Amino acid sequence: MLAARTGRPFLDADAVLEADAGCSIHDLFTIEGEDGFRDRESATLRKLASGPPTIVATGGGAILRPTNRELLRATGFVVWLQASAELLWNRISTDPTTAQRRPNLAEGGFQEVKALLAAREPLYAATAHTVVDATRSPEEVASDILGKWNRERSDQVDGTPPGHCVHGST
Repeated sequence: MLAARTGRPFLDADAVLEADAGCSIHDLFTIEGEDGFRDRESATLRKLASGPPTIVATGGGAILRPTNRELLRATGFVVWLQASAELLWNRISTDPTTAQRRPNLAEGGFQEVKALLAAREPLYAATAHTVVDATRSPEEVASDILGKWNRERSDQVDGTPPGHCVHGST
């Protein structure tokens, strides 16, 4: 929706990572462990940041590495799609692809989601240029992001818009 409104392509960083790896994130965790996955995630973010202006969705753990946080802030307009642990758990538990794509969130239940969100919130806050309430409809969320992005562009001294709009949540 945001991509259509901006005329920019949309890419899901996890989907790009899986395509490049030739296997699912679940399989990467099994074969390479979390460190191997996070290395691939960092490489994917660098690849996307060096490309044309794009709307990029990241996984919630993309902000765990300081180098990723620095890259995202330096090369894009980072939006924290903020939602409660309850809402995130509801979305995760009703998503049929969760077990394949997000193995750490597929087995620990609500308590794990709550703990991960609590641990990550300071990192999201430090990385994001803005926060958007993700409890609303996709149309309202896209409008809010676009309004904040346009204000950011108009506030820039040289008038050059940020290259990428990056958004993610747990």
